[in-house]
Amino acid sequence: MTELFSKPAAGGIIERNIDGELFILLQERYKGNDHENGLFEIPAGKIREFENIYDCLRREIFEETGLEVTYIQGEEDAEIINHNNYKVLNYTPFACSQNVDGDYPIMVQVFICRANGKELNESNESKNIRWVSLNDLRTMLRDNEESFYPMHISTLKKYLNTKSGSV
Repeated sequence: MTELFSKPAAGGIIERNIDGELFILLQERYKGNDHENGLFEIPAGKIREFENIYDCLRREIFEETGLEVTYIQGEEDAEIINHNNYKVLNYTPFACSQNVDGDYPIMVQVFICRANGKELNESNESKNIRWVSLNDLRTMLRDNEESFYPMHISTLKKYLNTKSGSV
């Protein structure tokens, strides 16, 4: 029997201040799995072999949204150790989620970040890319949680709790 492994991924809660109010970027998922298409999500994707997680996050956000990441919370505190033919990146994400049952064995490490540029209308993996206020996000999660990609629900609730209290 072949041993199978979870797939590591990086995701970003992209913040933007618009007219003094904090917004984050949401998109609708359009990937291979039809029953997940249309669910709200944050940009995320798989880490390539030996790819620095911060490079992965920048690449995935650009591919899915067209935005250029300018800041990743915690990146300045990351440390690289070179020893015994290893190059090890030690970092702290904002949140981690692991799918322990279902269609796809993935682990997503999410970072809070900022990005510049104009978002795409859609990409080959996402549609309806848009900025959502934290108040609207709170309402969406409270009233329609099932419309979100399950891997991101707890992370988004945690994020909202760090910004202004409970969801």
